[in-house]
Amino acid sequence: MTPPDSPVRILIVDDQALFREALAALLEVQPEIEVVGEAGNGEQAVRLAAELRPDVVLMDLRMPVLDGIAATARLRLEQPEVRVLALTTFDDDADVFAALRAGAVGYLLKDVSSTRLVEALVAARRGESVLQPSVAAKLVARVARLPHEEPPPPAVPLSERELDVVRLLSAGHSNREIAGKLFLAEGTVKNLVTSVLSKLQVRDRTQAALRARELRLF
Repeated sequence: MTPPDSPVRILIVDDQALFREALAALLEVQPEIEVVGEAGNGEQAVRLAAELRPDVVLMDLRMPVLDGIAATARLRLEQPEVRVLALTTFDDDADVFAALRAGAVGYLLKDVSSTRLVEALVAARRGESVLQPSVAAKLVARVARLPHEEPPPPAVPLSERELDVVRLLSAGHSNREIAGKLFLAEGTVKNLVTSVLSKLQVRDRTQAALRARELRLF
């Protein structure tokens, strides 16, 4: 297991060589990141992930040979310890839900800032879900459209501060951004997120957002 304070080992997967090279150059200067390889399609990504054992695969979705969604599904089956973070130009519903169903822990658009991308890669290694705010909104809207019975209240009610946190993480904010908005230390936010996941009996931030919406907590 990679030590938590070591750089996040990432594999960049995109069919555009110029974009891959530019992204690798951008990330290699970040002390939190180590770029261990690049792949031009999903087939290469699965093969290189087996060889290089990255912590996170930064996966484009629309590629030749094997697309990113199919490659994500194979990685989830064959190398479940590897996290996949989708990075794409497209945020249409079909791509978003297909990628998350295939096993991606997050979904970001290529206009994301470098700071946000680095934070997302670090969070993805921890197994946290990372969603662009527009993508988080799509998930919440989709759940809102689903028919469901009146849910029971949570076994352990969330505190007001925990409700503030779950609202913000549901909007796609990182721990650092939540800390800034709530005027809290980032470590405090991390503890609050852990408490929220435990109380809602879910594994990650995406499931927490969906569960909170199902329970009509916001």
